[in-house]
Amino acid sequence: MDVTSLVLWLVIGAIAGFIAGNVMKGRGFGVVGNIVVGIIGALVGGFVFGLLGIHAGGIIGSLVLATVGAVILLFLVGMFT
Repeated sequence: MDVTSLVLWLVIGAIAGFIAGNVMKGRGFGVVGNIVVGIIGALVGGFVFGLLGIHAGGIIGSLVLATVGAVILLFLVGMFT
């Protein structure tokens, strides 16, 4: 993974975490926390979408996948807190 891919991954994670925090009515964790939630959400979303046989491509597809995963992650975290 080169530096450009890493930066793009972090930016998509940050945007996905921000969107997920707004969708889940303020359950975000700040800027750094939202980046982490977005990145972990991308992994969760990739797993869930893979189970459903859905594949997302491009930046928009990655953003949707990461956002859905982050929303799922925030929902699960909210259940346990």
